[in-house]
Amino acid sequence: MSMLPDFLYVALFALVGPLIDYSVFWPAYRRLSQTDPAWARRWLWKSGISHLWFLAGFGAAIWIASGRDWAPLGFTLPDGWRLWTAVALVVLAAVYYLLAVASVARSTEARAGIRKQFGGAESVVPHTRSELTWFGGVSLSAGFCEEFLFRGYFIWTFTPWLGWWGAAALSLSIFALAHVYQGWAGVLRTGVFGALFTLVVAITGSLWPAIALHVLVDLSGGVIAWLVLREKVSD
Repeated sequence: MSMLPDFLYVALFALVGPLIDYSVFWPAYRRLSQTDPAWARRWLWKSGISHLWFLAGFGAAIWIASGRDWAPLGFTLPDGWRLWTAVALVVLAAVYYLLAVASVARSTEARAGIRKQFGGAESVVPHTRSELTWFGGVSLSAGFCEEFLFRGYFIWTFTPWLGWWGAAALSLSIFALAHVYQGWAGVLRTGVFGALFTLVVAITGSLWPAIALHVLVDLSGGVIAWLVLREKVSD
């Protein structure tokens, strides 16, 4: 049963954290990027990785201190048909994104078309091989920590009051709005992927498939961005 520390923790990562990001970190990043965009990107990614693992670690400490089992949070392997469904989803997604990356790598026209769609997002994706390594760290951190926070801890905390689907809907709404710094198109995109991850958790009863899919989505996006933008710069 969720208690006051759980609600305070959810408020920390779902409300206070995004407000600090929007009002402090992103304005700072925009100022830094005016003088040294490459350094600013690394600073943003390092800050994001530290921020995510701090929040996840804090939540894990609360969970352990409460003497709870990890299964209700979603850290359990699916079994039976749910296991095979999870494996199929991850494999299909991996094949899809590998084919997408290969297509972009081969086609100059595809890279030119994607470059036109970047807009402001071009400043926060990897341009060089070394930046791609950092972005890989961001993808792994976001995949694990955001699923732990929003599809795990948030839903678990509010399920006794809202039911699982009500808690999931509230979590999804806040998760999408937490990405408002990406503009409303980013909020919509995040909401769509968040909805897919939520359905995966609902179907499989586990966070692990959603974590794997989240990492795949973020990492493939970074690789594609690097393939498009590496023509402009060199390591």
